[in-house]
Amino acid sequence: MSGIIKVFLLLAVTVCVSKAHSYETGQQCLCRSVRQSLVRSQTKDIQIYPATIFCDKVEIVVTTNAGLRYCLNPNLKAVKKLLANVM
Repeated sequence: MSGIIKVFLLLAVTVCVSKAHSYETGQQCLCRSVRQSLVRSQTKDIQIYPATIFCDKVEIVVTTNAGLRYCLNPNLKAVKKLLANVM
């Protein structure tokens, strides 16, 4: 293998490793923002994602009948009540 190819391969591996380390733990969450209200009549699906090493918070993603997805605040009383009914 020529020297120039080895240099490019080393550079590619270095970029991949540094990119993987650039993400901080707990910062790869699905929800960038959350809604503060819930519309039950339009709710088609509810997905609950527990905290992991990649995201340090519980995320609740709701899919509407129209196919739109949004995140809910898991600390809201209405959301806690909804989750208790689902469980």
